[in-house]
Amino acid sequence: MSDSVRHRVVQLGCALPEVIADESHEPHVAFRVGSKNFAWYVENEHGDCRVALLARVPPGENAALVATDGERFALPKYVARHGYVSYYLDLPHRPVDWAEVTELLADSYRLQAPKRLVRQLDGPEKSTGAHERREPSS
Repeated sequence: MSDSVRHRVVQLGCALPEVIADESHEPHVAFRVGSKNFAWYVENEHGDCRVALLARVPPGENAALVATDGERFALPKYVARHGYVSYYLDLPHRPVDWAEVTELLADSYRLQAPKRLVRQLDGPEKSTGAHERREPSS
């Protein structure tokens, strides 16, 4: 797989607030916010000869993604039960959808990052748990 794909995934992951890309287990890259991993770039993970992004998704969504597009998505060994999905980056006849990769990384980040960083990413209009001030009714 081209180094440019790996480089682009690392750039997208590191564009999120306070993300560290741990490249100590090359060719894999772990993306961490605080002490929590939220995604991995992997090559030949467990001998599968594939290149993929592993990202966490909301409960049940990983199986739904695989059911929708089993060529692009798969359930990764060991971490699928924790809500992770594999997004294959190496399909020869289908280019990588970089908007989808960006969305997977951001959504996975939102699931693992501290709320203050999620608010920083989303801005005040999208943050959850924000209270609106209501005027007392007359």
